[in-house]
Amino acid sequence: MPRLARVWFVLALVLLAAAPHPSRTASGLPSLSGVPEAVAPETLFHTLASDFYIRRDGTIYVQTGDIPAMWLRDSAAQTLPYVRLAASRPTLRGWIRAVIAREARNIDIDPYANAFTSRYGVWERKWEVDSLAYPVILAWTYDHELHDRRIYSKRLHRVLGRILSTYDCERRHTRCSRYRYRSRYATARRAPVAVTGLIWSGFRPSDDPTHYGYNIPGQMLAATALRDLADLAQRGYGDRKMARRASGMAASLERGVAKYGIVYDFKCGGRIYAYEVDGLGHRAILDDANLPNLIGAPLTGFVSVDDPVYRRTRSCMLSHRNKYYFRGKYTDGIGSSHTPRGFVWPLALIARGLTSTDRREISTALRTLARSSGTGGVIHESYDPSDAQRFTRGEFGWANAMYAELLLRAAADFPAQAATGASPAPFRRTVPESVSIVDAATALANRAFLMRAFERAVPLRAIRNVAD
Repeated sequence: MPRLARVWFVLALVLLAAAPHPSRTASGLPSLSGVPEAVAPETLFHTLASDFYIRRDGTIYVQTGDIPAMWLRDSAAQTLPYVRLAASRPTLRGWIRAVIAREARNIDIDPYANAFTSRYGVWERKWEVDSLAYPVILAWTYDHELHDRRIYSKRLHRVLGRILSTYDCERRHTRCSRYRYRSRYATARRAPVAVTGLIWSGFRPSDDPTHYGYNIPGQMLAATALRDLADLAQRGYGDRKMARRASGMAASLERGVAKYGIVYDFKCGGRIYAYEVDGLGHRAILDDANLPNLIGAPLTGFVSVDDPVYRRTRSCMLSHRNKYYFRGKYTDGIGSSHTPRGFVWPLALIARGLTSTDRREISTALRTLARSSGTGGVIHESYDPSDAQRFTRGEFGWANAMYAELLLRAAADFPAQAATGASPAPFRRTVPESVSIVDAATALANRAFLMRAFERAVPLRAIRNVAD
């Protein structure tokens, strides 16, 4: 071992020995050190252990917690936090590749569907821009982090083309699209929209109908995904034509967001990002808890946390100017039209923590998440901020995975994973680095502690069925 490497190894052992021992939860289980409330580490891997199902075709069906269906968005988001762990666990790579393969097959069946059954049936056909973006970002992140070319199948190449064609058609929705959705519960609106270069969406990330057609957080995420798609097409298949087409579409979305998505609002004190627009002068000033949203915009790599328009938007959306911002007896946060009025979503609180530069704000978020979690520490969809015993959905896999992301970064000092490569836009960054709430020695101890918890929660023998 080289001398410098030996020095670092010894230093790591010294820090680890000097680090505080893990605390214990009320049930007596070991917990992370330095977090405001005790957190059982197995909770952070709950969705991996409970929601990932190996299928006979070698793919993995990812159930979104307590609903027996696989959402394109949720399943990709449930997988993303754990990509970083596969770098030192080759067998985990096979599992993630199996999710990517499943996503590609689902999209190949119907690019307008947002959720599928375990037998490849369409569970729900609500057209949402972000549904096609998340699987692309998962594939790009996997390749970027692990440099594994085995994801580049013929089907993935075909699906990348279908994503481009679908996005392109919905940029010209009134002239091209044949998409329709109507049920007793929801209808995709046919309100007029201008041709803006933005992508029309029938539904929001909350699965509720859009009001003005162009969901701005969705455009931000799609712009990131299209730049990733261009990179995948070039590096994976040498398809320059597809890469140029995707890059051009991403640039068009960025221009469209700058022209139509940034509006002046007197009550917010200046220029902010609207949540939805129609390109005809109408806009919705609000933020919904479901990701992508405006609070979480930096997580897409679209804008920096220091961007003044984002900072003003964030401040305004965390106030009563946002009709989905609610304050209760114990906490405050952002809710959604998808759940009872007055309920707040842990998912939005997690996004708030991941984009914060304030250690106290992150600690408050972690304390609130721990106190509002359900049996075994699993995260709910939403809850009453005055009574956490009143909640919707006992197990929300997407929120559990995002909770893991927040704790991996804030309490164990794992670096953020890039969501996209370099961008020509000078104000953009990849993703914000979280502020650690613990010292270096405690973070090192927490990291080792979490890895042991991972091996207990997700035994490698369960992964080998689809691994190398």
